[in-house]
Amino acid sequence: MQARMKNPAVVLPEATTAIQGLIKAASQSGVPQSTLELVHLRASQINGCSFCVDSGARSAKKAGETDQRLFAVAAWRESPYFTEAERAALALSETVTRLSDKAEAVPDEVWDEAAKHFNEQELAGLLLWIGTTNLFNRLNASTRQPAGVQTW
Repeated sequence: MQARMKNPAVVLPEATTAIQGLIKAASQSGVPQSTLELVHLRASQINGCSFCVDSGARSAKKAGETDQRLFAVAAWRESPYFTEAERAALALSETVTRLSDKAEAVPDEVWDEAAKHFNEQELAGLLLWIGTTNLFNRLNASTRQPAGVQTW
């Protein structure tokens, strides 16, 4: 597959700076990096962004994530490999990624479970991370950025 164009954040370099600021803020929120990596991978799977699934899995591996857990992310509900906090973050990621799939965009039970495991700063970091992941997914999928090719 060939990209339709360069990644829009490369075409508009000011966007790259802003996106990197969001990533930095979310990374410093107190949420474990491994949880952020799992959340990124799950949202990217849902959105069908091959570039982000590929780069997300590679990034998670570099951060120490196991193949066993990476292979199970798509079926995390049926898998014994995730902590309760990771499950809450994955549920939040799915819900925020699929906002229009329900009458209530983020149901109270999903929010309340996440709030049991993450404080306000960490929830803010998770939401920024999920939102940024969805931004990447939309940019990369719509411009057909190929997996395995560095665009930044």
